Formats: sequence, structure tokens, C-alpha cells
Amino acid sequence: MTETGRVPAGVNPKVPSVARIYDYFLGGKDNFASDREAAEQVIRLGREQGYDIPALARANRAFLVRVVRELADAGVRQFLDIGTGLPTQQNVHQVAAMFGPGSHTVYVDNDPTVLVHARAILANTPNTLVVQGDLKHPGEILADERVRAHLDFSRPVAILALAILHFFTDDAEVSRIVSSLRDGLPSGGYLAISHTYVRRSDQHKVEQAQSVYGKTSAGGFVHRGPEELAAMLDGMEILEPGVVPVELWRPRHDQYPGDPGNSGYIGVLARRP
Repeated sequence: MTETGRVPAGVNPKVPSVARIYDYFLGGKDNFASDREAAEQVIRLGREQGYDIPALARANRAFLVRVVRELADAGVRQFLDIGTGLPTQQNVHQVAAMFGPGSHTVYVDNDPTVLVHARAILANTPNTLVVQGDLKHPGEILADERVRAHLDFSRPVAILALAILHFFTDDAEVSRIVSSLRDGLPSGGYLAISHTYVRRSDQHKVEQAQSVYGKTSAGGFVHRGPEELAAMLDGMEILEPGVVPVELWRPRHDQYPGDPGNSGYIGVLARRP
């Protein structure tokens, strides 16, 4: 994708997008010069503080793969991925189909670039749907007629909110969002979350990176710790090993191992009784 090529309606290529920055971290090509510039700033700042930013993004992607695989192995066949980001390798529907044949997947995002690419790539993919929606309004997503027609909420559904809640800087708003997602799940449904995190002693190291994200479409991000995430999941069963660095969440030998001692994301999977 370049500024001289076709730009999706509603997209300003001069304003960095968190979805396209993340795509760059993962080695993708669906990004503009503004995204690459912002991404390189974050990578450079991370390197100065001892963090390998692209490696952290890969570790978070590996967490997604393990979560979907574990859920599929447990018999879940319905997935609602909110804030999906740009399509890359080992997407939810691909992992679900590999370990849970017949699975249905709905992708939800509000980024025009994501929607254009996802719809083009997934147009002929069975049992997969792409819907425009904003996590600011979780009730609208869960009530969407297209979502309800594609997923049967009388049976277990897994909602994935990975690497997105840290772009909501208001703790009360995040609690409201998580509560709405939890309450919208049927009994036996699951909610998976990953969230940026650094140790309290390292908080000062990310201030410059936060200033970079302040100029993106997201307007900034915040870090939250395991205790904060666990508190938001009150009323749900937090599955083992709890809220941990994503590298430590049920690691498998065939996944990117990462460095849990220098993690940038925490992850959790919870079940509604």
C-alpha cells in the first residue's frame, strides 16, 4: 500500500493508524509512510529501553493462536474477534478451521483500511463475516443482526479483544466495555483479552512511545496490570494460568516462545459460568 495507490474512503494516509503500525511490526505491507515512520520511532524507543517491539507483537499473535487452538480443542466453534486489525498469517478463522472444522468467525473493526482488506481477502471464505463496529459500543456489536445471524448465542461463543483495550485510556470505560462483553456471552462462553503492560518500575520508559501513539488515530494508550485486568473479569472463571505475560500462557513448543521476562503484553482467558 502506498499513498500513490488507491486509498480507501475515509482514510487519511498522513495520520498513522494503530492497525497499520501493528501490521508493520508483524512484517506486513499494508501501511503508509506515516505508519512506518511512527512504527520506526516506537521500535527505536523500545530498543533504547531494552524492548524488541516487533518481537512483542509476534508474541501477542502467538497468544491469539494458542487461545483459539485451546478453545477449538475444547469444542468451541464460534468466534467473535473485535478489533481484528489487518489480515495476516494465522488469523482466527484459519486457526479455528484447522482445529475446529466448521467454525464460524466474525471479524469486527472500525478502521476503513482493515475493513476494505478483510472483505477483499475473506470474500470467498466460508463461515467468515466482516462487520464494521466500534468497541466503544459493545452492545451494538452484540446486537448487530448480521452478527446474530452468523453466530448462535444459545451456544458457546468466544469473544476475542486482543491488543485493543489499552487504546481506551479511561478505566471506567474499559470496565463498562468488559462488563458488556461478559454479560453478552451465553453460559459457557469465553472472553480472551491481551493488553499492553510494563512493570511499574519501567513505566518511565514508555512515556515517549505514548507520545508517538498520541498522534495516531487512537490518540494514545495506557498500561494496565494483571490485578486491574482480573478485577474487570469479576463474575467470570479465570482459567489457568491466570493473567500472565502472553509468553507464559499455555506455551506450546510449536509457537514463538518470546521472552516472558521482558514481555510487553499480558493475556487472559475467562469463562462465563
